[in-house]
Amino acid sequence: MRTTVTPVRYPEMRREVVNALTSLSDPAYQRRVWIGRHYPREGFFDDLTLTVNVLYDMVLPDPGARLGTVLTDDREVDTLRLLERVLGPLIADLGDAPDARYLSDPRWGDVVDAARSALTAMRRAP
Repeated sequence: MRTTVTPVRYPEMRREVVNALTSLSDPAYQRRVWIGRHYPREGFFDDLTLTVNVLYDMVLPDPGARLGTVLTDDREVDTLRLLERVLGPLIADLGDAPDARYLSDPRWGDVVDAARSALTAMRRAP
């Protein structure tokens, strides 16, 4: 596995991916914000659809194509591939189901774990 760190061309996009992974890796946040609609400040909005759209617009389903633009190394690419392997089938099965349906699916824990791994990898990068 290559461990060379590549500088990113779009650090703003990278921050958006980190924010999306932060939401996706925190079940308490999901229940409070996505389900309960208890937003931290006026004008704030977040839900599963927004989070998924950010990830699929910026790094999924092919994170390897984003190396050097949004991602810095193969560790990040690998963890995001894992996220795609668990999140993609769930989206295919549940489609436009409400956020609560996703969070109650038995596979949701795998999504949260994969998001945590990806977030950890992205936070380790310089």
